[in-house]
Amino acid sequence: MMRSQNITGIILFLVLAAGCTTQFFPDYDQNQEQLVVEGMITDQNEVNRIKLSKSSPVGQPLVRKPVKGATVSIINEDGIVTPLKETLPGIYSTDSTKFRGQVGGKYSLNIRILNATYSTDFIEMKPVPPITSVYYEKVLIKYSPDSLYRDEGCKIYLDTYDPSGKCLFFKWDFTETYEYQVPYDVRNKICWVTENSDMVLIKNTSIYNRARVTKYPILFITDETDKLKERYSILVKQYSLNEAEYEFWEKVQNISQNIGSLYDITPVAIPSNIRNDNNPEESVLGYFSVSAVAKKRLFIEDQFLGWPNFYSYCATDTVYGNLPPEGLNINYWIIEDYGDETLPFWVVTTYRECADCTTKGTRVRPSFWNEH
Repeated sequence: MMRSQNITGIILFLVLAAGCTTQFFPDYDQNQEQLVVEGMITDQNEVNRIKLSKSSPVGQPLVRKPVKGATVSIINEDGIVTPLKETLPGIYSTDSTKFRGQVGGKYSLNIRILNATYSTDFIEMKPVPPITSVYYEKVLIKYSPDSLYRDEGCKIYLDTYDPSGKCLFFKWDFTETYEYQVPYDVRNKICWVTENSDMVLIKNTSIYNRARVTKYPILFITDETDKLKERYSILVKQYSLNEAEYEFWEKVQNISQNIGSLYDITPVAIPSNIRNDNNPEESVLGYFSVSAVAKKRLFIEDQFLGWPNFYSYCATDTVYGNLPPEGLNINYWIIEDYGDETLPFWVVTTYRECADCTTKGTRVRPSFWNEH
């Protein structure tokens, strides 16, 4: 399932036609909290989640306030109601054994909070073509002609094509997983880190009158991270949007690119597809999405020129004789053990992440790690 996009702060900006950005203050009570709805349903055999929260008033810290105790359900065009269960505060989930979206089906979201009822129109789940390929290229990012010093980054692209021409508006997200190894012979040496995307990746092919996307840039990985040091994997998910949802995400993309991370904004000037049935004038934030999903995974196990030693700071002291009993594995950690030498000594660090990979990831190997 596509991870629901977190829209959790307040930015009051309007992106104008000439590319200029100016502050825009809509006519509403700045002390009023607004309902934020995030989530989607797909055709995957997975749990679908709807996240309900209240936005912070203008000037308040960007803190998500989950809406608890709501009644949330999905209704299809035949009137079949699927209730969602609150699995975490403000997060309402389907039972994957009882509900799965069907391509061609139409679905509406219904929410009841106290005496207020919110709903959407019925939205058709459109088919999505497969991703043709996901691939990477090495990119020279630094070069010194005097020393022949080269520094390479990695750009990841995708291609896709719908021969039927029905899927004209695309959206993507991705999940990165990479192996992380502490460069010392310690107990917790190898871990895996998983991170979800926080970018708006969309494409409108209707202007070309053909549903083809070629060399779309998904991600650029620089030498400022150790993601590619051992082994790296990216799972890209592709969604088919209708024109109205594409326009929603295009506006969110414009704001997030001008202001910063998607997680720092609540685009109050962007229309939602969710309405208050009792009070149509109420502004609701977010979007309820319905889409089929196509997936493709890429593994990268390669050498990139010029990447630094990310662990050069780790060895902070060498202790000869006896180790001080206090503070071991609390204030300092052993990363090299020469206790059996004639003159025993230990190399220690005051940085736990240099001796314990679980500070950054998990020791549980992903089920897909040996696929390629």
